[in-house]
Amino acid sequence: MREIVLINITGEDRPGLTAAITGVLAQGGVNILDIGQAVIHDTLSFGILVEMPDNERASAALKDVLFTAYKLDQQVRFTPVSEADYQHWVNGQGKPRHIVTLLTRQVTAEQLHRVSAITAKYDLNIDHIDRLSGRMPLDMPVERGKGCIEFSVRGEPADPDALRAEFLSVAQELNVDIAFQRDSVFRRNRRLAVFDMDSTLIEAEVIDELAKAAGVGEQVAEITERAMRGELDFRASFKERLGLLKGLSEDVLAEIGAGLRLTEGAEVLFAELKRLGYKTAILSGGFSYFAKQLQAKLGIDYVFANELEIVNGKLTGVAIEPIVDAQRKADLLRHLAEKEGLSLEQTIAVGDGANDLPMLGLAGLGVAFRAKPLVKQSAKQAISTLGLDGILYLLGFRDRDGQE
Repeated sequence: MREIVLINITGEDRPGLTAAITGVLAQGGVNILDIGQAVIHDTLSFGILVEMPDNERASAALKDVLFTAYKLDQQVRFTPVSEADYQHWVNGQGKPRHIVTLLTRQVTAEQLHRVSAITAKYDLNIDHIDRLSGRMPLDMPVERGKGCIEFSVRGEPADPDALRAEFLSVAQELNVDIAFQRDSVFRRNRRLAVFDMDSTLIEAEVIDELAKAAGVGEQVAEITERAMRGELDFRASFKERLGLLKGLSEDVLAEIGAGLRLTEGAEVLFAELKRLGYKTAILSGGFSYFAKQLQAKLGIDYVFANELEIVNGKLTGVAIEPIVDAQRKADLLRHLAEKEGLSLEQTIAVGDGANDLPMLGLAGLGVAFRAKPLVKQSAKQAISTLGLDGILYLLGFRDRDGQE
């Protein structure tokens, strides 16, 4: 009669331990059914699920495991597993898997408690918990911190919308971000990332800055805010705002361009995407004059933005067709995916305004970045706590991966 045993080994981590234990099991002709290992602050937790042949040599192997572990200053626990329990575990391997990602400036027990309580409420079983962010010094200022914990969960929530709503509510309450996405082969195999520009790649709405220079700042800023919230049609509001800029000197463009600041994490994000072989694009309702500056600075592959008509050194206030609005952004995302030979599931889209929602919904990973409430609620994922490089965590990227 065969016997199934779970062997748990804990103690101070040291080189050669796995080889020593499996070497003993090999002498007993033992089959390995499952194996896992984690090390936290140099403390090892090592588990092996084994099938023991019905012979004296296999029985002796467990005694030898105990003796070997003792010599290595490890603690061992043996737990018999019934064939029925094992078969139940095998049958569970076809269940859907999801990834829950917690993004925060500083990880706290309260955050982990709230996230894990929600997963339990929706019958999602946590299989693995991993820290993706780097080791944080104790004297690191909170506002400069960057923490990410990834939960790998098994199961399918009965009401995914209610689950996402609870995650969003807790995220707002605790000032963190919580992402929930299906764990599929595409999560680490995306190859095209497209971005809005204003208030996404840069910390400004350029049209508002131009309006200030033209003396119509408050009027244009109010229209911009309403358009980004989804209260106004983007195309109509864009033409109205641009018309108010008529007569502005083109010299102002260079002055404003020189003062634009990149959003936190932008340079890190694009450096890593380029290293990983991604194609990148700006799909912006802003202006190509400024988008091309970003293209040169960040090494972006494609730029699609609106052209400013300039005659005799002055802005005419006329919009040149085609205007890059919400539908055109979505169409361009689809076009670029086809051009690169990719499925839409392999694409990432990032933006902050209502005019970004169609492309966010179309992409395999749509991220509302520091977005308006309507956009955060409607997008698949949202990041408001960390910088743009927080998107890498949603791909399963670890901080130490960037050091390879």
